[in-house]
Amino acid sequence: MQTQRRSFLRKMFGSLAAVTGIGLTANAKSNPTEEKVVGNVVYDQEVPLFSGNTKLGNLVFIAGKGAHFQGDIKSHTDHVLKELEKELILAGSSMKKVLKVTVFLNDIADYQGMNEVYKGRFGDKPPTRTTVAVAKGGVPGDSLVEMDCMAYI
Repeated sequence: MQTQRRSFLRKMFGSLAAVTGIGLTANAKSNPTEEKVVGNVVYDQEVPLFSGNTKLGNLVFIAGKGAHFQGDIKSHTDHVLKELEKELILAGSSMKKVLKVTVFLNDIADYQGMNEVYKGRFGDKPPTRTTVAVAKGGVPGDSLVEMDCMAYI
């Protein structure tokens, strides 16, 4: 188990080093021939705007997902988590493989309601998480919450 964890961490940091160009240790091997793979590309007037997911090595980065319909924080959070899960599966990962989540709330007063729906959705070993309330203007598209994440494959 410890060896698997070290191997995974070496691969993860190797992938990050390849992306950033930063060498982490002499033992962290990265494959300079690895290519970034994008999926579920969103276009604006036929020009690529952003990807729903991007993969490099064994890492996958999922773009922010929002809920663009009338509802409360609980219905929006449930929708967003389901959308994250769909994108993770499309990229070859799962909710249990998520390493980091960032939560953007339109109103920090919704923190407790968001947590009620969020808890348990990533299995018994939840990812690290950052939660912030956005400044003026709110979350794009009138969503009460938006989330993005990073996972492994």
